[in-house]
Amino acid sequence: MSARPQTAGAETLSAGLHVAIIMDGNGRWARGRRLPRIAGHRAGIETLGRIVEACPAFGISTLTLYAFSSDNWKRPPAEVAALMTLFETYLTDELDRCAEKGVRVNVIGRRDRLPPGVVAAIERMERATAEGTGLHLRLAVDYSSREAILRAMREASHSDIASQGEFSWLLNRAIHSSPPAPDVDLLIRTSGELRLSDFLLWEVAYAELHFTDRHWPDFGVSDLAAALSAFRHRDRRFGGLRENSV
Repeated sequence: MSARPQTAGAETLSAGLHVAIIMDGNGRWARGRRLPRIAGHRAGIETLGRIVEACPAFGISTLTLYAFSSDNWKRPPAEVAALMTLFETYLTDELDRCAEKGVRVNVIGRRDRLPPGVVAAIERMERATAEGTGLHLRLAVDYSSREAILRAMREASHSDIASQGEFSWLLNRAIHSSPPAPDVDLLIRTSGELRLSDFLLWEVAYAELHFTDRHWPDFGVSDLAAALSAFRHRDRRFGGLRENSV
């Protein structure tokens, strides 16, 4: 097996920003309203729809959302089962809309531990939206960045990896990312937590980070606009210096 680097081509979408979001605070949002936690997750699905709809106008070509980490299996079985049902319902209900809007949906992470109905819904969605060029929407489900890096490293040990680009290609393949995604430009985390929680550790090496106290169900298009405005005012040097810097 020989690895391929991440390069522009038929598999890639138009160039634009890659924004990643850790969608945090659904449970706290529900608790603050004396609602069951699943009500917060349902409200979070509605927010997801609004943000996906807004992305192309903001110049975002890739959006990666942290939906369910590998550590989330530790949650109560009833909540996990409800979340899996929500995933399957979302993928089924949004299939036609995503296909019509040119949204290419891709679920990244492990699939061997997901319920068969969820896996089938993922495969249907990915087939139906494979030609989308307006937005690459990646949903991280049963995802662990550390685990993904280890899987890619095991493959790399049997090949002639010679560059970071080639390893990135292997990493994308390890998490079922099709097409391969570029590095993250901006990572947003909602609900006031200030950590990455094993999310895209390789891909956020030079990402700008934006944290907000707003819970995910309350995160709106104006909040996305504010995060992007702050991002565009940052000085991204990638380890180098600007011309005329002292």
